[in-house]
Amino acid sequence: MIIGIISSLIASVIAGIGTLAWRNRKNLAILTVVLMPVGTVRVSLSTLLRIKEGDRYVLFHTPYTPGSYGPPGGVVKFHHSAQQHLDRFSFREELRAAHAGVMQRDLRGFVPARRLASFLRWFHSGSGRESATECLRRELREELSEIGYPDLRAEVESLAFRFVRRVAEPPRKVPGRDYRQVRLFEVYDLETGDEAASRLSSRLLDSGRDANDQRVILASSQDIVGGRYGELFIGPQSAFLFGTRRYRQDIPPVARA
Repeated sequence: MIIGIISSLIASVIAGIGTLAWRNRKNLAILTVVLMPVGTVRVSLSTLLRIKEGDRYVLFHTPYTPGSYGPPGGVVKFHHSAQQHLDRFSFREELRAAHAGVMQRDLRGFVPARRLASFLRWFHSGSGRESATECLRRELREELSEIGYPDLRAEVESLAFRFVRRVAEPPRKVPGRDYRQVRLFEVYDLETGDEAASRLSSRLLDSGRDANDQRVILASSQDIVGGRYGELFIGPQSAFLFGTRRYRQDIPPVARA
């Protein structure tokens, strides 16, 4: 009888783990946090745009880390209607004083580890947040102005994108911090079937080929793996344009008062 009870308990545990894995199948890389729900987790949910020519990838200058480059794109924003859900997850926005206005309503912040699985399931539902298309169009409008191509903003409104891959980084302890970090990146290609997309792509590729124009660069996969393009730095997230592995640590942003 005791053996039967133990067997039933083991079966229940296995079934529970199976159910947990199925419910979080899009986030299996973060199950270690779900199974050890202690402490706080920093989350960041982003989209990246891949524009390429052979083995060379379009990277934009990043103003928050001067001298470094990364793919177009950025953190997905939530809508005001999502606030009640985020309150339920005890989500707390990360707002740096220097960029607080730009970062408002970013899905980048902190949640208790025990709420992480529910938070990510809400994100994958697509409810109450930007779609990938909305996020990429908004980021392109902002970034084209930042790098000195405001005239290209007119091309953005009709752009469409094709899903390439999702990269869920497993929980990592952040040096000098008392929390772990989980980041999700979704990579998209630019659909080049219309004239606006072709014009945008052509201008950016032309700029990247110009050695005297450092607003945009065309970096090879080996440049990205090495983290350098000549004297310039390349952000580690750029590696997700061609794979699922990160080769370098983050480049710290410039601290501003």
